[in-house]
Amino acid sequence: MTSKRYIALLRGVNVGRAKRVAMADLRKLIGDLGYTEVRSVLNSGNVVFSGPAKPQEAVATEIEEALVLKLGVAARTLVLDSEELAAIVAANPLLEMACDDARLLIFILGHNHAHAAIEALCRRDWHPGAVALGERAIYVWCPDGILDSAAAATLGKELGDATTSRNWATLSKLYALCNEAPV
Repeated sequence: MTSKRYIALLRGVNVGRAKRVAMADLRKLIGDLGYTEVRSVLNSGNVVFSGPAKPQEAVATEIEEALVLKLGVAARTLVLDSEELAAIVAANPLLEMACDDARLLIFILGHNHAHAAIEALCRRDWHPGAVALGERAIYVWCPDGILDSAAAATLGKELGDATTSRNWATLSKLYALCNEAPV
């Protein structure tokens, strides 16, 4: 069976007091599901791991169900494979404009997001920031900070919990981890 490198992004984990999950527990949970080379990035539900090639939605469902059963935490989980993450990283059209990786926000889109509904939001003038729509991501430059970004707030509200976002610094760490040799 072919092996794949996956990235799991858990929505809302360790943000504030709700949905507290120790990364050691999350790594163990994913390992107990039969995945290997499990590594977490930061303390906010970002995990890179390897396992048999399966649809990402099936992997996400496995993780979501195990989170509830084993840790008592309900968290939407979005799973990419390493090729999808590489494509998202390579397609970022805002890199020349963005001078602070912590203020460049990437909304990861699920396979079933309707691009037509999102395109109108992306065409709006978000000056001094900027928004660009990619195949699997929306790139948002927030020069005044993510919390003060009208674009980030509007997109977060419109996209709902079927997406999750990470800043460019975090996404870059996940990408680098995907390309490291197994430990």
